[in-house]
Amino acid sequence: MIRRGFSLLWSTFIWVIMIFTLLWTLFPMYWMLSTSLKDNLEVFNVNPSLWPNAPTLASYVNLGEGLTPIPTFFMNSVITSVFTVVLAVSLAVLAGYALSRLRFRFRKTILMGVLVTQMFPLVVLLIPLYLVYVKAHLLNSYIGLILAFTSFTLPFGIWMLKGFIDSVPVEIEEAAMVDGCSRLQSMRLMVFPLIVPGIVATGVFAFLDAWNNLLFPLVLVNDVLMKTLPPGMILAFGGEFKHDWSGMMAASCLVSIPVIIVFIVLQRYLVDGLTKGAVKG
Repeated sequence: MIRRGFSLLWSTFIWVIMIFTLLWTLFPMYWMLSTSLKDNLEVFNVNPSLWPNAPTLASYVNLGEGLTPIPTFFMNSVITSVFTVVLAVSLAVLAGYALSRLRFRFRKTILMGVLVTQMFPLVVLLIPLYLVYVKAHLLNSYIGLILAFTSFTLPFGIWMLKGFIDSVPVEIEEAAMVDGCSRLQSMRLMVFPLIVPGIVATGVFAFLDAWNNLLFPLVLVNDVLMKTLPPGMILAFGGEFKHDWSGMMAASCLVSIPVIIVFIVLQRYLVDGLTKGAVKG
């Protein structure tokens, strides 16, 4: 009886902690949604309500009709994030494979150099990168933003995928090449299917970094119509005399939707990529 009572007490304690943690985590998202459905008068009530007294979608409608082009910012974020994922994953797969399978001089030096680039704060790189972009005429362009986002996510992707490729037995590729496959064919047919979780994890990391990045589009883009969502939302809702909290929460809800969809669709691969790193039998 004592043991059963202890087990029941412990289980109850665990459930209470889990429920409290869940509420603590999800309440900001609930409050964001609730605020987006209120009008500005209700937002500034002295006694705030957990749910709007008269829910309205006016803040969502105003996002497309206001002076600040939120839909344009959204499309800019989609374009730069998607192409960043494609470019970063493609380069990371090839570089990770080369550093894992090929033996050449300075291979370890290159690996350490890739790792060292992650030790520099992003702010330190902004001024040199800006000067390079001025000379290369890459300011206010999709290509410039995509290259900037890729340069910041690529080191992580290379190390992630190199670890996955290291876990794939070399004998699998050797057997494929004995059967007549070239190295590229054996890489595509034998290695790639086994490192899908790592590829997905790298792609999700690249997408989130490009989607949420504030400093690069803030510094490298001066044209309002080329800005992405993070600096665009500052432009739309920031300022000393702007208090459109309802509109800001509506925009935040829309910004969160692609991230939530990515996690829901790729959750299984993402967990495998970040935890297992092993060869599937």
